[in-house]
Amino acid sequence: MDAQPISPAYRRYALGLLLAMNLLNYIDRQVLFAVFPLIKTDLRLSDTALGFLGSAFMLSYMLIAPLFGWLGDRWHRARLAAGGLAVWSMATVLTGCAAGYRTLLGARTTVGIGEASFGTVSPGLITDFFPKERRGMVLACFYAAIPVGSALGYLCGGMLGQRYGWHMAFLMVGAPGLLLAIPAALLRTPPRGGVSVAPPVAGMKTAGVYAGLFGNRSFVCNTLAMAAMTFAMGGLAQWMPSFLGRAHALDVAKGNTLFGATTVLAGILGTLAGGRLGDRWQKRSGKGYLLISGWGLLAGAPFAAWAILAAGLAPCITAIFIAEFFLFFNTGPLNTVIVNVTNPAVRATAFAVNIFFIHALGDAVSPSILGWLSDQWGLGNALLVAPGVMVLAGLFCFICGRFVEQDMVRAEG
Repeated sequence: MDAQPISPAYRRYALGLLLAMNLLNYIDRQVLFAVFPLIKTDLRLSDTALGFLGSAFMLSYMLIAPLFGWLGDRWHRARLAAGGLAVWSMATVLTGCAAGYRTLLGARTTVGIGEASFGTVSPGLITDFFPKERRGMVLACFYAAIPVGSALGYLCGGMLGQRYGWHMAFLMVGAPGLLLAIPAALLRTPPRGGVSVAPPVAGMKTAGVYAGLFGNRSFVCNTLAMAAMTFAMGGLAQWMPSFLGRAHALDVAKGNTLFGATTVLAGILGTLAGGRLGDRWQKRSGKGYLLISGWGLLAGAPFAAWAILAAGLAPCITAIFIAEFFLFFNTGPLNTVIVNVTNPAVRATAFAVNIFFIHALGDAVSPSILGWLSDQWGLGNALLVAPGVMVLAGLFCFICGRFVEQDMVRAEG
């Protein structure tokens, strides 16, 4: 058992610590894409090979996630998160020591293993610190690290890479994570589900847990929506800095600074707005989180297309801002749906399964697919796939809304 009494002040400390860890999570993840042009030139890679560096990270991340999900429902969650932080931070440092493509590929694969440990246990852990009616906003704050960390990854990678080379960029962003590993391992954790009862997971067979998740229609539809969203978001995040260089003649530092600043502003505003509005709509309707997400994805799709087709830099950046606002808008609500429709005893496993499928169908394949399409048609034409997939994600949200209220009742029972 990892449950201990938690005071309000300690809840805020835990939120801050986990938020900082998630911030480093996305800095270390996204810094690779900031230095894509430098690695491409240095190692003489095709766009297909370059895109596979992103896919390799996601492949290891999603394949190892089920193991950490199983462990997360049985072991001390804070120590699993801390161990993951130490592994991915060290692997990021080692990425900076890579001399060739194979070594670089191996290091990025290891980053995925470490981040999988943190990613499977942290959402359920953080929601257990707070009451149910605040879950949407709490997760929105936690996931605000996605745009902020991503933007810092682009900014740091762009500036450090331009001035010192891509090796030094990885060395400098990887080191801070090692400092947080000890306080993370010592973090006291709340009862699972926010109640002082022993989780019944010990008496549940693994096959039964997975069968229950795949029979949960809300969980399945929500995961498909997140997979489509992740495909679009991952493709745009990994290739848009390169697109700005090719289509608008920006160098690595300028392109990443502009894209990073746009991402952090749109991401923070979108994530927090989605979390707050999601909590409000959820009070009116059991499908409030899904309505917020569905309409947000449909609203953002035309702007994603406009960003790619715009002739000038100013309209391109404006459209990127609006598209990213609506992409990040649904981050808190969709993750809260997972929490609400799954039993606390199997929540880490639920997030592990979700992680596997959203990345297997999403950004584990989108970098390579878009890289291959770019080699065939050009990068701009390849990126036009993303807006269509955003529409598909929105439709899955509306389908999920048909089942979510019944599944929430079952999860609470």
